[in-house]
Amino acid sequence: MLNLQAPLPQDLPSFFMTISLVLSVILLGELLIRRFSVSAFVVRKIIHLGMGIVVFFVPSYFATNFYPLLAGLLFLLLNGLNLFRGWFLSLHSDTVEPGGEPGLNSYGSMLFPLVFMLLALFLWDDNRWILQSAMLVMGIGDSLAALVGSTAGRRHIEHLTESPKTLEGSATMFVVSFLLLLMCLVFFGGDINGALASQPFWIILLFALFLALVATAVEALLSRGLDNFFIPVAIAYVLYVLEMNHTVQLWNFIAGGLLALFMAVFSVKVKFLNNSGATATFLLGTTIFGIGGIAWTVPMLTFYLLSSVLSKLGKKKKAKFDLVFEKGSQRDAGQVYANGGIAWILMIVFSLTGHPAVFFAYLGTLAAVQADTWATEIGTMWPNPKAWLVTSFKEVPVGTSGGVSVPGTSGAFIGSLFICASALLVNVGWLFEFGVLQSLLLIGFSGLAASLVDSFFGATVQAQYYDPIREKVTERTHSVAADGSLVENRLLKGVPFVNNDLVNTLCALSGSALAYIVVVNLGIF
Repeated sequence: MLNLQAPLPQDLPSFFMTISLVLSVILLGELLIRRFSVSAFVVRKIIHLGMGIVVFFVPSYFATNFYPLLAGLLFLLLNGLNLFRGWFLSLHSDTVEPGGEPGLNSYGSMLFPLVFMLLALFLWDDNRWILQSAMLVMGIGDSLAALVGSTAGRRHIEHLTESPKTLEGSATMFVVSFLLLLMCLVFFGGDINGALASQPFWIILLFALFLALVATAVEALLSRGLDNFFIPVAIAYVLYVLEMNHTVQLWNFIAGGLLALFMAVFSVKVKFLNNSGATATFLLGTTIFGIGGIAWTVPMLTFYLLSSVLSKLGKKKKAKFDLVFEKGSQRDAGQVYANGGIAWILMIVFSLTGHPAVFFAYLGTLAAVQADTWATEIGTMWPNPKAWLVTSFKEVPVGTSGGVSVPGTSGAFIGSLFICASALLVNVGWLFEFGVLQSLLLIGFSGLAASLVDSFFGATVQAQYYDPIREKVTERTHSVAADGSLVENRLLKGVPFVNNDLVNTLCALSGSALAYIVVVNLGIF
């Protein structure tokens, strides 16, 4: 785990050489920008690429991680000051992107040394090759993708992220990542001891293709420099789990990833998800299906399929609520994170710890989001239902944030039971050890309680607005006028940043917390 090693005198020359090299490159970049009017964007990406190469070789000429971490800390502080002072255009600028368009404020220059430090603390001893491979892909692949996308990109990918993404840029990221990963897996073959060890070349090639697709999806989904952090983290996590967790099989991982890819493509085709939602689903599904296996896959598929189908039923009756709810039935990445993000984190925690209570928390969070979805869908679809505000029991129109109804609450409990039942159907031993009836009740009431938590936050702190065009209360911050212009809605109650996605996340968190606390306190495992 975390390991800060002692400094050694023989590492000092390498330390000063690294500092001097990086500073020289930065100063050269400043000279090119200020004296020769070379594009700051191009210079930044070239420096980014060069740093990826430098970091790749760092573990080869340092005996311990002390001085590499010190160098990372120094450049983290330098980049942090540069964000506010603007000393070096070659490190950071949020003025304009290629083409003259305003750019987004990026934190990539700070996240680069930060993620290097994190990986160096975790991986320096026995898994330096993972650190080197992950940082090389991020440094070179991300830089070339940005350069190609900004200069030759013609086909933009809609509904993905704040920064414009192109098919050409993503294709570059995929090809470069694949070649670099394949090179690293072959070059470091002697250092690999886990699931990737002694595999035929064609299997290594297939795995490199798939992991490159994961890196490409991460790069496409993130903006503001966050990809600098999450690309190497995603690659390092997959390689580390395959290296250290001997219950994870390589073929199962690839098969789970292919299933996640199929789900993502299918969801776009049938309009369950937009492009950002599908990309997030691919990454989430790859982690859960590929690493968790059948026990984790079936409950997630149960939530995904049943909730997606339910959201498409009764469309005519639910149409009147489309302008009340913040988002429609086609989910985006924010909704995928809100509904599946806690489950995603729990899968990662379990892959590193293996504690059975984490699986119950996983079922609890899926029951929570299933209960919330079913309560909303059934409550709005049911003929002539009555709804009451959960805080005061005052009757309110169906669809009001914080409102509960008998059909909706019943649907929440039944939906939660489906989650537990799906895990029982695939014979998860921990549930039988805990007790079938006890498991159903625990997960059922965890989901039900979480849906009521969702209603409570919806009634108290979730932002609600007045739509002056339709003269209705809505969760949407803006409405579309007859001429197509956006009209800002007036805040009636709640906190502006507390939207439906945040409330759903709190709901998912409460369901997992309740199930986990009960199982841990009973001390069965």
